[in-house]
Amino acid sequence: MAGQSMSGEQLREISRLWWLPLSLGVLSIIAGVIVLAKPSNSLATLAVVAGIFVLVDGIFELGASLSSHTENRGLIALLGTVNLIVGVFLIRHPIKGVTAVALLLGIWLIAMGAVRFVQSFETEGHRTWRLVVAIVELIAGVVIVASPSIGYKTLALLVGFAFIINGLSMSVLGLAMRTTKDADGGVVAQ
Repeated sequence: MAGQSMSGEQLREISRLWWLPLSLGVLSIIAGVIVLAKPSNSLATLAVVAGIFVLVDGIFELGASLSSHTENRGLIALLGTVNLIVGVFLIRHPIKGVTAVALLLGIWLIAMGAVRFVQSFETEGHRTWRLVVAIVELIAGVVIVASPSIGYKTLALLVGFAFIINGLSMSVLGLAMRTTKDADGGVVAQ
């Protein structure tokens, strides 16, 4: 019984932060749509848009790694740190060559995909969806890193779709957390 009440308390604490993944998901979807809608804009714009998203994602990952209820805190902290470095670099030094942006974004997608892949086996619900998202991110990252001279429009398409898929998964997570919070709140009130 004590294990079940501890699980309920952890669930309540985590579900209070439902708006964080939802906000990150919406930001990711917006970034993906912008990249897909304006693929012919300058590379610097893509670098800054991607940098802002990656930086915000890194901040959230580092924040999540500080929670005592987060599994694999070290892995999440490492991913957050990599995201911060890549995000700051992309914002501070918008790169003039497709190759450098492609390599940074490809490495980031591979790291995100690998972490999501491992995490999908640690969580019970929606495992198939998590695996699909992880595999898409991994494939997109590998394609970009394997061919760093990839054309700008192809890079924009891959990055845009990756941002949208990431945003959808984060939004679904946020809404699921909110549903859990609302359902839990009703049980407590009775």
